[in-house]
Amino acid sequence: MEKKLDLSKSVYDLVKEYPEVIDIMKGLGFSEITNKVMLNSVGKIMTIPKGAKMKGVSMIDIVSAFMNAGFTLEGEMPNLHGDEAASAKDAPVETAATQVEKPKVSQNTKTNEEDTVTDSERVEQLKGFLKRLGTGEELGAVREDFASQFKHVEASEIMKAEQGLMREGTPLEEVQQLCDLHSALFHGSTIHEQMDAEHAKVEAVLEAQEKSKSVVALVETVGHPLNQLTEENKALNDLIEELRPKVADKTATIDDVNRVRQLSVHYAKKGDLLYPKLKVDYAIGGPSMVMWTVDGDIRDQLGDLAKSSQSVDDWYRRFDELLTRAQEMIYKEQNILFPICAENFSKEDWYQIYKDTAQYEDIFGVTRIAWPEADTALAAQTTKPSGDNNAIGLIGGTLTVDQLDAMLNTMPMEVTFVDHEDINRYFNDGEKVFKRPTTAIGRDVYSCHPPKVEPIVRGIIDSFRKGDRDNVAVWLEKQGRPFYVNYMAVRDQHNNYIGTLELVQDMQFAKEHFGRSK
Repeated sequence: MEKKLDLSKSVYDLVKEYPEVIDIMKGLGFSEITNKVMLNSVGKIMTIPKGAKMKGVSMIDIVSAFMNAGFTLEGEMPNLHGDEAASAKDAPVETAATQVEKPKVSQNTKTNEEDTVTDSERVEQLKGFLKRLGTGEELGAVREDFASQFKHVEASEIMKAEQGLMREGTPLEEVQQLCDLHSALFHGSTIHEQMDAEHAKVEAVLEAQEKSKSVVALVETVGHPLNQLTEENKALNDLIEELRPKVADKTATIDDVNRVRQLSVHYAKKGDLLYPKLKVDYAIGGPSMVMWTVDGDIRDQLGDLAKSSQSVDDWYRRFDELLTRAQEMIYKEQNILFPICAENFSKEDWYQIYKDTAQYEDIFGVTRIAWPEADTALAAQTTKPSGDNNAIGLIGGTLTVDQLDAMLNTMPMEVTFVDHEDINRYFNDGEKVFKRPTTAIGRDVYSCHPPKVEPIVRGIIDSFRKGDRDNVAVWLEKQGRPFYVNYMAVRDQHNNYIGTLELVQDMQFAKEHFGRSK
């Protein structure tokens, strides 16, 4: 059973739930935890992050120790920059605000004052409706006012309104909690839904909204990534509708939950291929800050449900709620996320995303179909030098580019190199447990991680850069197999930090070997 350590809970509560916390904390220098008087008094008001700050113990050591002991950390996430706990609930969304105020834009991206949230009166009105929902006002009343003032709303306006709330200091957690209500408020009002309801107006709407035309074309292009994602959404929606009666009759089983859990692969595609590209290349951070977090919550709660031992009524209530949330996410993807991607991504972007989708398993019976246009374009690309003049001189000898490439790809581990500016520079090739899309090359490493994981990654790399550490090793289990993940500081001959190396090795062979020995 998965062990979850909620860092927002008191030390006393954590020890009561997991007695082994005492030995782990003692080993980290918290000797007071063995004193029952201290544990039953101070321990009831002290959290691990607060104790780390008082004792001057690095949160990186604490996180590594608990992960090595098989724990998953949640709740009050630590700020690993200064070993100080920072609650995601109480802290302002500085990262999101920074992304909106000072976006990192690729050379092909054009920005102007009209693109900012505050320049749009319509967006300001939309923010007003979202704020009313945030104060607890009834959805019906807000929706009635919305319908009287808006005939339709564009996907980009919804995205900008949510980004505006985060810019003004609304915590990410609150925006995330309102995400489903936002969907209910706008349901039936996006341009794409109105096209279905008012077929006679389709041509006029498409002419006025070029992006609507583009997303429809891409979704209908067989083999295109949006076509595959849409087909997966259709299959997921059909599965949910199939399970609704079973949930209502309380005949659904854990096997049914596991069928729905295939959506984890679909969400991984968004998290690896869409959210980071929007955020980094096109300075659109809303989906990655909000939708990515919701994806993770749905996925994690389905995982909990598959192992849950709670009462029957609660189990079916939670399953029903998660099916609803999954359907709402389908709506958000088709009417908000996909149109935004279609409007911004270039053909070359889509070709590379298509290439990367080959890493993911088929789900819900939807098979990956070839996209001939992309296959032709990718085959024509020249990605590495050829001929006799491609030798690389190294301290230990000389290798050709082909030899070095083949050697790295033969190594029985996943290799990632992040340079001194925190940019992904290299992944070796081959099947991977931890997906690494080629679109991430040239992109900062933090954009490849969900918001709740990013502070941990930043803390590890910062400790390497400062010289505080040379490596951080973690043992974990994935898909029922043990993995050894080692993050290592890479330094030159003068001990200058030049990057971070990540090595991931499947240790199932060692487990089986020592199992036979015993």
